[in-house]
Amino acid sequence: MRFLLGVSLLFGFCALAGCQKNNAIPDDLGPEAHVEVLGQALPHDETAFTQGLLVHEGYFFESTGLVGHSTLRKTEIQSGKVLAQKELDPSLFGEGLALLNGKLYQLTWKNRIGLIYDAKTLEQLGTFPISGEGWGLTTDGNELILSDGSDQLTWLDGKNLKPTKTLQVKMNGQAVHKINELEKINGYIYANVFQTDIILRIDPKSGEVLTVIDASELRPASTKADPNSVLNGIAWDEKNQKLYLTGKKWPLVYQVRLVNGPRPTPTTQP
Repeated sequence: MRFLLGVSLLFGFCALAGCQKNNAIPDDLGPEAHVEVLGQALPHDETAFTQGLLVHEGYFFESTGLVGHSTLRKTEIQSGKVLAQKELDPSLFGEGLALLNGKLYQLTWKNRIGLIYDAKTLEQLGTFPISGEGWGLTTDGNELILSDGSDQLTWLDGKNLKPTKTLQVKMNGQAVHKINELEKINGYIYANVFQTDIILRIDPKSGEVLTVIDASELRPASTKADPNSVLNGIAWDEKNQKLYLTGKKWPLVYQVRLVNGPRPTPTTQP
């Protein structure tokens, strides 16, 4: 009887608290989803032209763009305070960012090079060539995965950084272009589509889009007149199972969870 009572209480608590294996991303994520904000939004430097965002050891690491203003920075998650910053050469336009084996890899847009840093010190260790444009970057733990603004994803060897394979992103048999910021989450590639507030969940084996996620409700009103100030930061805190989203020149970072189905239509009072 005592065991059954305990199970009953646990079930009731989980029903109220929303207990699940992954609080941010449901296991049964379907073809259409939307975001739901969790807690208070976090401050973000609204001058930062965010190009890549990741979580490492309890901090945000962020790549920002624009010629003459591009940076690599480490910030406090809760306060948005910049703890360390590396300014890129004024000729470089910073892009996607990924962490692999203790090193940070930062793309540049049209400069055809990527930059390598020590993740602890942000000291630049070297560069590597990019065959085309650099947009988004993530890792599967062994290799880097790069987007170039087309419908193609390119895998780079984790040691010599040379291309090993490419994969076309497609939905319903049609190529999907402008694949941008990337994040590998629970075995899938999450990617936003440039100049939209849409995130795609992509099968890394077939390239098929499995889920279209509407994040448009996050777009700050102050950025809506600028077609470039769109969603462009996807960061997954694997240890704490938290998902963060922000955008270019957004004043806030949002911790969110994904909810199946389309975004609810706002109701209006009579």
